[in-house]
Amino acid sequence: MLNPSRPLWAPFTAPAPRTDAVVLPPPPLPGRGVPFARRLASYGDRTALITPSGEVSYRALAERVAATAERLGPVRRLVLLAGANHTDALVIHLAALSAGHPVLLVPADSPATLDALTAAYDPDVVARPDAHGTWELDERRRGSAHLLHPELALLLSTSGSTGSPKLVRLSHENLQANAESIATYLGIRDTDRAATTLPPHYCYGLSVIHSQLLRGAGLILTDRSVTDPEFWEEFRAARGTSLAGVPYTFDLLDRIGFDRMDLPHLRYVTQAGGRLAPEQVARYAQLGRRAGWELFVMYGQTEATARMAYLPPDRAAERPRAVGVPIPGGSFRIRPVDDVDEPDTGELVYSGPNVMLGYAEGPADLALGRTVEELHTGDIARRAPDGLYEVVGRRSRFIKILGLRIDPQRVETILADHGIRALCAGDDDALAVVATQAHGVDVAGVRRLVADTCGLPPHALRVRVVRELPRLASGKPDHQAVRRLVREPEAPAPGPGTDDLRALYAEILDRTDVTEDSSFVDLGGDSLSYVEMSLRLEQTLGELPVDWHTTPIRKLRGERALPRTPGSTRPRRTLETGIALRAVGIVLIVGSHIPLFTVQGGAHVLLGVAGFNFARFHLSSPDRRERLRRTGRSIAFIALPSMVWITFALLLTREYDLANIVLANSLLPQDNSNPEWRYWFVEALVYFLTGLAVLLAIPLLDRAERRSPFGFALALVALGSVGRYDPWGLAHVRYHLSPTVVFFLFALGWAAARARTTGQRLLLTAVLLITVPGLFSGGQPLRTSIVVAGLTLLLWIPALPSTDPLNRLAGILAGNSLYIYLTHFQVYPYLRDHSPLLALAACLVVGVAYGAVATRLTRRLLPPTGTVTDRPTWGMLRLPGTLRRG
Repeated sequence: MLNPSRPLWAPFTAPAPRTDAVVLPPPPLPGRGVPFARRLASYGDRTALITPSGEVSYRALAERVAATAERLGPVRRLVLLAGANHTDALVIHLAALSAGHPVLLVPADSPATLDALTAAYDPDVVARPDAHGTWELDERRRGSAHLLHPELALLLSTSGSTGSPKLVRLSHENLQANAESIATYLGIRDTDRAATTLPPHYCYGLSVIHSQLLRGAGLILTDRSVTDPEFWEEFRAARGTSLAGVPYTFDLLDRIGFDRMDLPHLRYVTQAGGRLAPEQVARYAQLGRRAGWELFVMYGQTEATARMAYLPPDRAAERPRAVGVPIPGGSFRIRPVDDVDEPDTGELVYSGPNVMLGYAEGPADLALGRTVEELHTGDIARRAPDGLYEVVGRRSRFIKILGLRIDPQRVETILADHGIRALCAGDDDALAVVATQAHGVDVAGVRRLVADTCGLPPHALRVRVVRELPRLASGKPDHQAVRRLVREPEAPAPGPGTDDLRALYAEILDRTDVTEDSSFVDLGGDSLSYVEMSLRLEQTLGELPVDWHTTPIRKLRGERALPRTPGSTRPRRTLETGIALRAVGIVLIVGSHIPLFTVQGGAHVLLGVAGFNFARFHLSSPDRRERLRRTGRSIAFIALPSMVWITFALLLTREYDLANIVLANSLLPQDNSNPEWRYWFVEALVYFLTGLAVLLAIPLLDRAERRSPFGFALALVALGSVGRYDPWGLAHVRYHLSPTVVFFLFALGWAAARARTTGQRLLLTAVLLITVPGLFSGGQPLRTSIVVAGLTLLLWIPALPSTDPLNRLAGILAGNSLYIYLTHFQVYPYLRDHSPLLALAACLVVGVAYGAVATRLTRRLLPPTGTVTDRPTWGMLRLPGTLRRG
């Protein structure tokens, strides 16, 4: 609440005139303010604010705003407001905007900034929190000491200049137009509820507030960080639909496991405030598609009241480097620049009703009208053929060192491409580089890379390695601090770790192009190598995040750096459920065939696991051609070793025919003899993968899967469930082994990997309980129970408690389950009569041995290809246009 000792609606008592201030005749208050601030009452009893102390309706908010506006009086005055995500501060802000009083917003948590701007601009009213955290008004004069232009509504510090007397002058029209355009392209509804994740003195955070209030939507008013568990409790309780973040916010979201959170009402996530790494844009876009929300990457400047462009969510995954298209009502043009000779590239110039009136350097400038017609952004950009704009550099940050023209932003991009998060700044003497600590990142390596890239001698580079990059209160990079840091004495850099994750990836995946920015999936990892990789990584790093297979190596190192649970001495060992099911499933298959015991159903469980892995590994890439390439490689890795072994078995036993060798037995009329059906499982997998590759090669279906990953998988479950009952008579003589019948199990596994909510998992569980019973002739309750139990575990339990020895054994069996399945038919007949247990052991050993040989040979026949191998190596990267002599 506001200070009760001096309520805002109390009668005004003029203080004694200040002897150092000239009190001008009070100009009349204009009949207009910012429209959305004047129309709050029109939304009636809708919820406007959700605060820790309760909800505030629009009607109640409007009453408080009106009372505060009355307190501010009938004469326009300059109001300096210590902004915060607090009801009192918001009420004062809206009251001033609605009544036409210009507001100078400053951070409430920076007394030095507040004092500096108070001294520089001599505001007529100062609104700041007292010692108890309630806002009070210090009314310094009845009128105004300044000439205030009729259109002036808001004064904000320019990006990176908090505390500087240089301010951006924004009009009533600027604020209204920008709020309307943001609300339009985001599709804000009156049922939306956005969390205040950013400070209101920062134009991005303020734009969230304005655009929500414009549409009568709700604000979850909080000053908590996204790293606080209480923030997420408040967000869920309020049925939050929107999150806003700067790049640093997304780093924090990565650390706290945002991708595993259940946020059923989340509709969209917005990002601005600097360049988000393209791989993060693509990853969050894919995450949003799977979870049912959209990612809006946005581009703006304070001088444009916050926003100038946005990247349509359906383009984010495939065009993560673009800033997008102009916001509604705005437009871009490319102004040629002498130093840039690339086609369709130049300085980006923006026009629109949200462009500022101009800058203010001091109080006298508050009387100025419009001095700027269009905004020269200082960014070097190009318009791509598809109509999207891309920012490729920053004109105003160009520096000349030893006659070389250097773009620090391009240097930051180059370092990011090599897995190094860094900030760069410079002067006429040297380029300053501050990089974050990571395994393999040291001062010498960074200096060598930048020197090779820019052509600068090492003595012109000042490099520092730190734990965290310096940032402003808004979360944006602090380039002034970069210059200061590199002039401080260098602390000893941490030595390299004892393990080398890149070497581990190179060894297991047989790659020579592993970088810190590589992930398991990027390097062509599949379900065959996944098992060994995950177990070896867990031994090295401890418990792994669920999405480790799509996480870059450098971030996995960061996961290791996070503190463990207090009191813990070593990480708890777990085993992924999919790996456990593969290991147990293959043992059940072999043991039941000998028979050492009769517990059937393992093969049908493995079909579900195969679908689960297909969704995780083959559909993780944002590029359709890469998806198809991965699927094709997976088909080859299954089919080639199978055909080779079946050929050997034919020569050894004469029990098979050509249809078995080419994996076509299920497609041709056959009798019911046992040997010819032994490889139905391999055939089914090859058919499923081939059919899905054909489907996803169709752009329309590929886009449908990306837009709604769970919905697409659920449609396949529905199709498979129909095939389960064989209405078209496609099943062969062995019904429960027919590909058309068992496809629903593969589809259920796929959908399990895409399920993100409890409701989705309950739906799949219901389908499982309905479709599996009756699949096997005679009922076979034990077999049915095994299949239901295995797939239920896959749906609900991501990992099981385990031990190191058990993990190693499960890893060997699961990683070689295909090869054990292929070979065991030719091993156990020679030993089962002597010792069924020895026969089981021999089957497992022979399968593992064949797996070692087959994997090596297949990899040589099908060497890895793709985007990763095309990346330039260290010290050999030159970007055209980065450097200019002159």
